[in-house]
Amino acid sequence: MNTPELPVEEKKEQLNFIEQIVKDDLAAGKNGGRLQTRFPPEPNGYLHIGHAKAIAMDFGVAEKFGGVCNLRMDDTNPQKEDTEYVEAIKRDIEWLGFKWGNIYYASDYFQDLWDFAVWCIKTGRAYVDEQTSEEIAQQKGTPTQAGTNSPYRDRPVEESLAIFEEMNSGNMEPGKAILRAKIDMASPNMHFRDPIMYRVLNLPHWRTGTKWNAYPMYDFTHGQSDYLEGVTHSICTLEFVPHRDLYDLFVNWIKEWKGEGDNLDDNRPRQFEFNKLNLNYTLMSKRNLLILTKEGVVNGWDDPRMPTICGIRRRGYSPESILKFIDSIGYTTFDALNDVKLMEAAARANLNERATRVSAVLDPVKVVITNYPEGQTEELEVQNNPERPEDGTHTITFGRELWIEREDFKAEPDKKFFRMYPGKETRLKSAYIVDCKAVHYKEDGEIDWIECTYDPNSKAGTEGANRKVKGTIHWLTVGECVPAEVRNYECLWTCENPRDAIKQYEKENGVRGIDAMRPFLNPNSLSVNKKAYVEKFAAELPALTYLQFQRIGYFNVDPDSTPEHPVFNSTVGLKDSKGK
Repeated sequence: MNTPELPVEEKKEQLNFIEQIVKDDLAAGKNGGRLQTRFPPEPNGYLHIGHAKAIAMDFGVAEKFGGVCNLRMDDTNPQKEDTEYVEAIKRDIEWLGFKWGNIYYASDYFQDLWDFAVWCIKTGRAYVDEQTSEEIAQQKGTPTQAGTNSPYRDRPVEESLAIFEEMNSGNMEPGKAILRAKIDMASPNMHFRDPIMYRVLNLPHWRTGTKWNAYPMYDFTHGQSDYLEGVTHSICTLEFVPHRDLYDLFVNWIKEWKGEGDNLDDNRPRQFEFNKLNLNYTLMSKRNLLILTKEGVVNGWDDPRMPTICGIRRRGYSPESILKFIDSIGYTTFDALNDVKLMEAAARANLNERATRVSAVLDPVKVVITNYPEGQTEELEVQNNPERPEDGTHTITFGRELWIEREDFKAEPDKKFFRMYPGKETRLKSAYIVDCKAVHYKEDGEIDWIECTYDPNSKAGTEGANRKVKGTIHWLTVGECVPAEVRNYECLWTCENPRDAIKQYEKENGVRGIDAMRPFLNPNSLSVNKKAYVEKFAAELPALTYLQFQRIGYFNVDPDSTPEHPVFNSTVGLKDSKGK
């Protein structure tokens, strides 16, 4: 009797909580069924791995549900911003594989924000305060104690308007006056205690020139820019949770200014928050990274020890591995310190699938095959990647004199050593089986060369290669390889949570900046090996090519590399190291 097949249960789509919110909002027809997100970095530095998580969310959710994600530069601090950073941000987003719908700038809205601020003054929602920053801070109160009103809080509207105009004249000294929102100095939400809307900077802006001397604050810019742009979901990290009520209030005000005050719940951006990407043994924040670059601790923003996206790219990580890592740690509503080894594991898995296999010897010692004809060489064909036969092959030259890794030879081996030692046969990867006969020393006791013979009938791929030999090592032919520089990288920090360690050190010792960082910097974070050799094929590969140095680890061709002087960066080892 035939048993009828049971229906296969449809696999449930796995959504993170932000994706579920978006899906539900679209189903409910909010914002007319539109989905528009934005990624809003400040162009005051290079993006780091934490930004990659925000990029994956902002662009990824729009892509998944058929919406659009725009790129918006939060350029409200002209003293810190530069076109260099703008271009770097665009490069990093594109490298991660995302495309924006449009590029906007907060400065696109400076006139709208100014006009909106004037309306806030005229409707009694804002006032100009002329107190010092110290006086304002004292009046703010504490989370458990209400603040006190500014003596300027009830100044006449005309007076605030006149001073507000003066704030943008270029004649007012910075710090002499600010524009504050009039909300509630007794609110339990400290952000509601008459927050600053505008301050005087008297600095030219890289896009707007000298038109503005007073600039809007982030909290007064962000939500309004979202609204003016048509953003539906303003997705940000958890530190903005306390800002959400102020975000919503300012959006309500600007909707009212635009004549939409009777319909506050529709056609508006809504803010949602997720956890940051925090990594152990890693210090983030563009302010701290800028200090490291300016003090020469690292060699620029793209130093492979940096957690910047461009540094990670130069180190040899692929965009796919970064996104896979981000997906694996997920999105939640609580912050955690993630293990950097998870990111390394994601890189290792991806590179195993895609990296080109080449031979390199990092600590060379010479082997002479005494029964191989002098002056003779032969070309051996090797696979570029055994995991991907479609990647093809290349040739490597075999000859009488070889370089092998020093650690692959022991004159007096222990029982668990199966590589090369006198009296033992060893397989040379993709070549022949050799028999180690003797070791020759220099006068100082260092190994000069290792004497071997080879079995000409044991060539890889032939019947003679099938006999069992314990131990396979890689090699390069002397004179048929290229000297190379190999840069080996370790964690830049010696403590698991450098941010908290630095803060504590600052508190205890009264120092800041680089002086508070130095006790926790790893002096061995970079070591440069200039005695290595690589096969000629590897020396001619373009910058950022993903490589596996066989039996050693994963590496990347550095942008400094040339065929005459190849340079490689260590990415991750073939296996997870047990040490830190």
